[in-house]
This record gives sequence, C-alpha cells and structure tokens, in this order.
Amino acid sequence: MILATQRLRLREMTDGDFTQLCAIMQDPQAMVAYEGAFDDRMTRDWLQRMEQRYRQDGFGLWAVVLAGTDEMIGQCGLTRQRILGEDVIEVGYLFNRAYWHRGYAMESARACRDYAFDSLGVERLYAQVRDMNIASMNVAIRLGMTVRGRFEKDSRGVRMPHFAFAVDRDDRAGSARSDERG
Repeated sequence: MILATQRLRLREMTDGDFTQLCAIMQDPQAMVAYEGAFDDRMTRDWLQRMEQRYRQDGFGLWAVVLAGTDEMIGQCGLTRQRILGEDVIEVGYLFNRAYWHRGYAMESARACRDYAFDSLGVERLYAQVRDMNIASMNVAIRLGMTVRGRFEKDSRGVRMPHFAFAVDRDDRAGSARSDERG
C-alpha cells in the first residue's frame, strides 16, 4: 500500500487488475477526455507504462481500492509530464463511472497532492485537464489549483486543448479550507 485515506487505499497496479482497469479504460464515457475507449492492447500498454513508472520514478497512477476490499474502483497518482514547456509532476485521476460523484477522486487526489509535497518535496504540482472536462476541473480547483495556462496535446491523432492547473506547496494551506467544506 502506498497511501491510505478514510475510505480508500492506493497501491501499485498489477496484472491482476487488468479486468478492473478495462472496466474503466474501455468505457467510452469515462474515456471521453482521451478521445474514446481503449482496446485490450491499449489498456495492457497503459498498465505496462505504469509498472515501468513505478520502477523508474517510484510512483505512477496507482490502483484506488475501497478500504476493506481489494476492489479497484479507479486510478489516481503522480506522473512526470511535459506541461507548458516544463517537465513537471502531475496528479491524475480516472475512475470507473459506477463510482463517480462520491468524492473518491477528490479524496485520492488530495492524498496524492499531500504525498507529492510532503514525501517527494515537489514545490508545484500540476493537473492537465482537457478543456471540456468540467468534473476534473472541479477536482483540481478543490485541490487549491488555479489555471496557469493552456496547451494542446496530441492523442490518437487528435489535437486536444487542455488547461494546466497547478498549486504551489506554499498555497496548499489555503486549499485546506475548501477541502474541509467538500
């Protein structure tokens, strides 16, 4: 286990999570920000990239499981990304649609934000959010993040506009008040 919250546990994904990962990544609605659902090969490649990130960086997107079970309901974690021309650490989150609107993305992303600042010594944490993904924007805002710029990403041959949200370590204290309200 990497992180724990009141309701959730975050751990490295393994091959045993493939079926539950497919339930997320092969859902067209859950994957709209990625320009559509992944097939088995793309999902397997995704899992292998996360396993490689665990080895190389010591972090990646982790399986989010309900406390007391091993049911994977989503993934949340930290990855190295290129945003606004800089190499940065980003918090990312992607959940099974059956678990949306229950606060799990916020709860796990908050734990990852705090881990990035407190354990990894990150000074600024980013989130890249596709410009039409209002739910993810709301999570970023509740993490204390503000928009730092716009950029485009290529995915599957499509140029997609994104917002670069970020929060600085010193600004996290102000976001704690909004965490308590949420």
